[in-house]
Amino acid sequence: MRKTPVCKTPLAATLGVLATALCMLAALTGLGLALLPPSTALAASGGNSSIPHILVLGDSLVAGYGLGPDEAFPERLGAALRAKGRPARITNAGVSGDTSAGGLARVEWSLADKPDLLILELGANDGLRGLPVDDLRRNLAAIIEICRKNGVRVLLAGMRAPLNMGAEYARRFDAVYPELAKQYGLTLYPFFLDGVALDRALNLPDGMHPNPQGVQVIVERMLPVVERELDVLQARN
Repeated sequence: MRKTPVCKTPLAATLGVLATALCMLAALTGLGLALLPPSTALAASGGNSSIPHILVLGDSLVAGYGLGPDEAFPERLGAALRAKGRPARITNAGVSGDTSAGGLARVEWSLADKPDLLILELGANDGLRGLPVDDLRRNLAAIIEICRKNGVRVLLAGMRAPLNMGAEYARRFDAVYPELAKQYGLTLYPFFLDGVALDRALNLPDGMHPNPQGVQVIVERMLPVVERELDVLQARN
């Protein structure tokens, strides 16, 4: 969990209460849209109930770690859909460092703005930390079930275990996503970082997070899958 920034002020003691209030406000503002309710994060985009609402629930890979405000996956996906004449309301519900457990803890709150489609991108940090695969499966399944209970369609984005976690861990980890997709009848995008992982030209210097060019590759590869999901939603309506 992110730590709230601590403000220090040289104001006189008589203004201490006011200074504390201003510092708290600044700290909250500094957390960014990722931790605001989805409806607040979208206020500037002018939500329209007549177009589909897509919520992207994930970690730093969608939050836009190291990128500009308009370079993260959800924002680029929205731009790609608009370019094809398919405007959609997009909520970036990515939080850097989040695990599947963190996503489960905030999913109901994130669904308060009633999205039509949830793109579920979680698990990378579970794998990096070597967290139990059974916990990953349980958390993702719980998120899917909560979405179903709220009438939200789920597009599951798969992840792969880091190579250094060992063959057995990787086998069990990688199998979670296709097995959950089959169990719940979901559309699976097999690997969120397909075409980008391990390519230095498409990643930030840390070698783990996509740069703007890498995000564009992800969007281009995933766009047809998202469009098919929107077709299903449109047919139902």
